[in-house]
This record gives sequence, C-alpha cells and structure tokens, in this order.
Amino acid sequence: MSESLSAGPRLRILIVGGYGVFGGRLAELLADEPRLHLIIAGRSQARADAFCAGLAGRASRLAAAFDRDAPLGAQLAALAPNIVVDATGPFQAYGAQPYRLAEAAIEQGAAYLDLADGADFVRGIGALDERARRRGVTVLSGVSSFPVLTAAALRHLARDLPLVRILRAGIAPSPHAVVGENVIRAIAAYAGQPVAAIRGARRAVVQPLTETLRRTIAPPGALALPNTLFSLVEVPDLLLLADVRPEIQEIWIGAGLRPEILHRILIGLAFLVRWKILPSLAPLAGLMHRASRHLRWGAHRGGMFVEILGERQDGTNVRRSWHLSAEGDDGPYIPAMAIAALIQKRLDGNLPDPGARPALRELELADYDRLFAGRAFKAGVREEDESADRSLYERLLGETYARLPAPIQALHQLAKPVGLARGRGSVERGRGIFARLVAALVGFPPAAADVPVEVRFTLTSEVWERNFAGRRLRSVQSEGRGAFSYLASERFGPLSFGLSLVVENERLRLVVRGWRIFGLPLPAFLAPTGDTYEHAADGRFNFHVEIAHPLFGLIVRYKGWLEPA
Repeated sequence: MSESLSAGPRLRILIVGGYGVFGGRLAELLADEPRLHLIIAGRSQARADAFCAGLAGRASRLAAAFDRDAPLGAQLAALAPNIVVDATGPFQAYGAQPYRLAEAAIEQGAAYLDLADGADFVRGIGALDERARRRGVTVLSGVSSFPVLTAAALRHLARDLPLVRILRAGIAPSPHAVVGENVIRAIAAYAGQPVAAIRGARRAVVQPLTETLRRTIAPPGALALPNTLFSLVEVPDLLLLADVRPEIQEIWIGAGLRPEILHRILIGLAFLVRWKILPSLAPLAGLMHRASRHLRWGAHRGGMFVEILGERQDGTNVRRSWHLSAEGDDGPYIPAMAIAALIQKRLDGNLPDPGARPALRELELADYDRLFAGRAFKAGVREEDESADRSLYERLLGETYARLPAPIQALHQLAKPVGLARGRGSVERGRGIFARLVAALVGFPPAAADVPVEVRFTLTSEVWERNFAGRRLRSVQSEGRGAFSYLASERFGPLSFGLSLVVENERLRLVVRGWRIFGLPLPAFLAPTGDTYEHAADGRFNFHVEIAHPLFGLIVRYKGWLEPA
C-alpha cells in the first residue's frame, strides 16, 4: 500500500478496478477535486502504484492491493472508505454471491456504487434495500450510461407528454476507443441468448445482437456522426425504463460498433447462437478482444442517441430525440460520468436517499453539464415537426438556428413560400480533365469575376436556382431521409449529397457526410470535400462554396453575397 499527498478530512472514495478502463477514467474525472481522497485499488499493487504515480490533480490518493474475491471485511476496514465503487465486472459472471462487495460495504457503513451493465445484476440489487436502510447508506447499481443517462434523457424528452409508446436508444463508441476485456466477455456471453425486454407493453424474450436498426447521431448544429448500424444489447434499460414510464410499449437499446464489417461478423455469430448452431460466443471472447484492439479504422468520434415516440395532450403524435457526440478520447469518459456526478452532488450536500436500488432517478441531464464543460461534447434535442411555418434550415438546426447571424436567418426565411435574392459573385473552376467532366455533368457555371447572381427559394425544400450572369445552376435541398436523416440532402442532377449543418463561430458550415448517384450509395472516402459555409459580412448574407475531390483537387469554387430582392 502506498500513498501520496495528505488525506486530511476528505471524502474517501475506494475504486475497485481503479486502474482499469472505466475505473481509471472515473479516477481521472475526480482527480482534480481537492475534497476527495481517491483509493485506487485492484489485485496488482504494482499497477495501482503506477496508475497513481501518473494521476495528476488536487485530490489526495492511495494505491492499494484489493481482491474482491477474498474476504472483504478486513480489507474495507483497513481502507475505511466513505464510498465503495465497483468498476470491475463482468457483472454477469459474479457467480453465486454477486453482491458480496455491496454487502460488505453496507456492513462497513459505506455507500456503494457500481458501473454494472448486467440486467439481472442491476435489477437484483433491490434485495439489499432493507439492510441498506437499516445502516442508513445508499446502494446504487447501474450507475453508468445505461440506465442512468437514458433514464435522464427519457424524462427530459417526455417532460410534457402524457403518453410515451416507444423508446429507442443507442451508444456508438469511437472505433479507436479501448474496450475492456470484461466488456467483451459480457457481450460474448449474452450474444444470441434469450433475454427479457418490454415488447407490446409486457415482458417478452429477445436475442441480443440479432435485431438491428440504423440511426444518425446528429446534435443540432454539430457535425453528424456517420449513419451507424446498431444492434440490440442486453442492458438493464430493456426492463427498468418501464419503471420511469409504465405505459411504455417497447424499449430497444443498441450499440453501434465500428468498423461495421466486424460488427456484421459479430451479428452473424450471434445468429448462430440464436439458431442453436453454437452454444455460446463466450469461448471466442479472447479473440474478439484482440480483434477490437488491432482492427480499428474510421474517425475517432463517438456518440449516443435516445429517441421517443409519444403523444401530446391533444392526441397528436410526436417524435423527439436527444443526441450526444464526443470527439477523440473524450467519449470513453461518458460511462464513468454518472458516478462522478453523484459524488459531486454529495460534496455539494445533495445526498441520495438511503436504500438499495437501480440508479434510475438520481441524475438529470443538467447534472452532466459540469462534466461536459471543457470537453469536446455536443448535445441537443431534435423534434420532428412538419409544421408549415418552419423553413428547412429551422427544422434541421432546431434550437441552434437562433444562433445564426441575422442575415443568414433572413435569407433562409425567404422560402416562405417563394423568395428571391440577388447579389454578386465570382466563380473559379478546376483545370484538370476530371474537374471539367464533373462541371459539365452537373452544369457548374464557367469561371467569372464579379458577376450578378440571382437565387430563388421555395418552402418545403430549398430550390436553389442560381443565375451567374445568365448561366444557371440548379440544385434542390430537402430534409434527408434514411441514411441522410437529420442532414440536408442536396441534389445536383443524378448526384445527391447528405450535408451536416454545423453552426460554428457565427458561420453555418455545410459538411458532406455521404453521397449517392441515382440513389445508389457511393464510397464515403471518395466523397467530395471542400470548405463550404455561409456567413455575414457588411450586414449581408455571404456564401463560400468549394467543391473538390480528394484525388483530383478543385472542381469549382464560387463565393459572393446576396440580399433579399
């Protein structure tokens, strides 16, 4: 056992598995809180020492050897924690006495929190409720993305709805995120096996990984993630979220694993289990873990969505969704944030009620704000609304539309129902053969400097009829569907592009997220690129459109300004 810094009268947090994937990230989230004393524990004293040595921050810390399979009373008594956190797992494999650590924490008078994702484990924690109440301590299970964050998002989305019929949610980790071996073992154990979920407002049997759907994670005004394949996973939410909204008829929770080809192989193996050809994928867990560590490609981005279908007081249907995107190494902190938020609330004097229960009601979305701040997270709510008084960009940008400069808003309001804008612009053309062929196919105007420009708009879709000194270029922008959901779909003849609308530094950037020809998808790595944005200057709407190809360079660039005619 080794220690650094003075413990003082600080709140003592024992993190079992504190140098592991999730425990280590929790420690990092808490490390700069001077009111805490972190006890980083695991079977290896050397690994605990090494982790503590590299952990910066104002919290005092202690490295300790701790074996959760050995007698626990003496170990806990020696460390004297106020809160015990179990960040080990897999919780599905805890055997005949799954709650040994929670029971030992109760006997020591310490609160207990875990990051369990096993449905039976989380639901069963209520068996300790009476014992926890007698000791006056709080015991919470499943304090992670599922079910804490999904439950908080459900309450937020349904706050004014008397009826919620369906909830669907999914998490898409970055393909470059390190996934712990225990997580892989848990997935391998339940893949294709029968588990319980809410279907038709009652319990039903489903088989994880053998049900799929596609979704685009796209916080309003932020760069959308690629359209992602999600497959059903076994998490506590499949039953527990019915405690939040008892009228709910269906709960579906999935994971969007990438690269997609490996995900599809895993789905295929799960079907072999479902069809009784294989008894289990558990023997393949080691191979799956090695594959996840070495076969990685794609953007280092992840995210999460929660979607509900419900009904307003007047009986009209509503579909709302909450979206979260995370850049780079920030995303993997999300599962540990719920425990960090609960500890912060306790430091601020907000103690949860004593007793043992799944963590369904302890946090709201606002409790995550402090943890999201300073990190590369974007979050927001979308509501699908076909109201005739909202323009295309208002629908796609939602709450972020109001952040656009007034000239940009004014121009997109012209499409009510038909609008006209005039201005001036310049056109630059690429000089290669490929650029000339594409320009001829699409009908891009010839190179010109400071020529008159005219643009016409309509409402449900923005029909951009550009007139550059007599040379017309027509495209149609509409609300994307399917793989282009939450994107602007712009069509130039046989080509269509899915454009993410990104509000950034008082500019509206349009970023290509996918493309098609005659409706057929084309490879994303060959999609056109370029810096395309709208901005305000001199009190006017300005446009800058650049279309280039990653292999052949510039095709066309046109820029200028417009004013309502």
